[in-house]
Amino acid sequence: MAVEPLTSLDRSTLRERALVSLRSAIISGQYRPGDHLGEVELAGHLGVSRGTVREALRHLQQEGLVSPGTRGMLRVNSLSPDEVRELFRVRGALEGLAVAEIISSAKRESAVTSLREALSRTPGGDADMATRVEADLGFHLLLCRLSGNSMLVEAWRNLEGRIRVAIMNAASGEAPAMMSPARHAPIIDAIDDGDVSEAVAVVREHMDAAAEHLARTR
Repeated sequence: MAVEPLTSLDRSTLRERALVSLRSAIISGQYRPGDHLGEVELAGHLGVSRGTVREALRHLQQEGLVSPGTRGMLRVNSLSPDEVRELFRVRGALEGLAVAEIISSAKRESAVTSLREALSRTPGGDADMATRVEADLGFHLLLCRLSGNSMLVEAWRNLEGRIRVAIMNAASGEAPAMMSPARHAPIIDAIDDGDVSEAVAVVREHMDAAAEHLARTR
């Protein structure tokens, strides 16, 4: 279980590449929830200094992907069922605000078109887990961006690491059930209908169902 070595680059680029590489290794499941991440081992795998690894891990801690573990090392984060439910209630509130702002804007029709196009590009069931997770989160991030509210997008992105943790913590093969186009189409239909109350209710129902599914399959 090892991440790919990095070529010789300037310090800032190395730091960013190390961050991307480690984040990808966690999201793809190379490192599982509870695994400890040692600076020396990771520096050796990546071919960078311990300082560079330390900076990347500090950033991943801010994202919620890693947390303090034993022996002074960080470990891949995990969430309890109650934390998953709390996370998705906050996420539901943010995305509920997003659909409300889309509906009240003059760009609702173009937003619906963009969301339908994004949904049509959803990978099939034969795609690997990492690809399906990226497509799913990409759809929800697009929903937030189409609201035109930059603070909303920033708040959502601050939750993104923990959202990934919640998905990774689920039993193997269970999380993709919540990522199908059929689960997302009602959100777009509700926005298209233009009823704010109904659209917000659809989003929150989607998040409640996802939270229960992920909390149950741990």
